[in-house]
Amino acid sequence: MTIFRPKYITFDCYGTLTRFRMGEMTRDIFADRIKPEQMDAFIADFSAYRFDEVLGDWQPYEVVLKNAVRRLCKKWGIQYFDHEAQQYYDAVPTWAPHEDVPAGLAKIAKEIPLVILSNASDNQIQKNVALLGAPFHRVYTAQQAQAYKPRLKAFEYMLDSLNANPEDLLHVSSSLRYDLMSADDLGIKNKVFVNRGHGPGNPAYNYVEIADIGGLPGVVGL
Repeated sequence: MTIFRPKYITFDCYGTLTRFRMGEMTRDIFADRIKPEQMDAFIADFSAYRFDEVLGDWQPYEVVLKNAVRRLCKKWGIQYFDHEAQQYYDAVPTWAPHEDVPAGLAKIAKEIPLVILSNASDNQIQKNVALLGAPFHRVYTAQQAQAYKPRLKAFEYMLDSLNANPEDLLHVSSSLRYDLMSADDLGIKNKVFVNRGHGPGNPAYNYVEIADIGGLPGVVGL
């Protein structure tokens, strides 16, 4: 493996660094209406609707989640409750990092500036970032970019804000669909796939695969 020392390491936050708990919450919230043998399919549909909601013009993340839950309930023929959808949004800032994250980031932060590009809103993410255990040079959100990943506009906002070129970055994510495919389209050649089981990988996107953030220092020679 060739060692690449980037100008910046850019990260997806939720799922990659912060433990993403939408599926866990869904199992609790809908346990009384969705049969156990149907829950995996129900959660997969919820994921698909969230993805679909971020593909158009920017809208507040609270609206993204509520629209996704509303559409999910309609498909499954169950009643939508706004207070249940609100629970997802309110819970996001309380989510802690994966256990491997603080130590892995700490080994890198003194040598290479760390940056986040997240689909969260501004009033959510700072609490999550404070729990990551390392200083971040910049934290960019979809709210600031007025576009959600996987839209290229979100990545372009980050590049412009950093005054950086694609070759300056190493982009790290546990999602091909939201991050690494778009990063590849923009010419970000140096990518890391953190395989946390969120979705399948595809080596055609020319990334380095690691199991957790503990493997990241080795990618950059630290």
